[in-house]
Amino acid sequence: MSQTTPVRGPADVRVTESDSEAGTRRRVLDLIAADGPVSAAELAAELDLTAAAVRRHLAVLEGEQQIGVHDGAGPAGPARRGRPAKRYVVTTAGQAALSQQYSELASQALRFVAEIGGADAVRSFAERRVRELEERHADALAEAGDDTGRRARVLAEGLALEGFAATARPVPGTAAIQLCQGHCPVQDVASEFPELCEAEAHAFSRMLGVHVQRLATLAGGGHVCTTNIPIVPLRRRPPDSAPAPGDG
Repeated sequence: MSQTTPVRGPADVRVTESDSEAGTRRRVLDLIAADGPVSAAELAAELDLTAAAVRRHLAVLEGEQQIGVHDGAGPAGPARRGRPAKRYVVTTAGQAALSQQYSELASQALRFVAEIGGADAVRSFAERRVRELEERHADALAEAGDDTGRRARVLAEGLALEGFAATARPVPGTAAIQLCQGHCPVQDVASEFPELCEAEAHAFSRMLGVHVQRLATLAGGGHVCTTNIPIVPLRRRPPDSAPAPGDG
């Protein structure tokens, strides 16, 4: 027998729904996050549901403030009569709901890794994870050249496209830039396993060619993840040259 899950509808009336209904609503939210702004008709076509069924799910998601109506214009297309179709996007609360479903599973997996392999295994996992981050941004950073400030801005733009809400801002009166990340998809997991934050900072140092300093993290209670980046020329040693004093 299918279990029922209590939910609160848009009129704040307690109802029950099947696991299947809850799963469909999650798919609706996933699609809005991936394709939004998106209309009810587009969602219905993608999910092979009736428009009425999709609107019912949208109403609940709106009532839970997980989605909202997009203010801007939709994609260009043939002119249509009548009122323009509403187009939906995921809200901050919706993003949190999407992230939460994976956080506990990831935490359980890392606890198992720590139990089996100890702290070194967790650090190895964290380093492997950020190596993929480095690979994704390698080409863009190579095109940015040796200017650290430009590389920091290119990295921030890339992170922003991946959903980290990242910006790179100069620090007045200093030769430094602060890279700020307003969103972290593994925030809850990193609060238990700070090795994830440490590995990311190490990756930023490698990607930018300078020693960076992590000033605050969302996982540690900060309102953003803040990384201080000194603006200095990249030091590239010519092949077959003797090391400069202090290089080691």
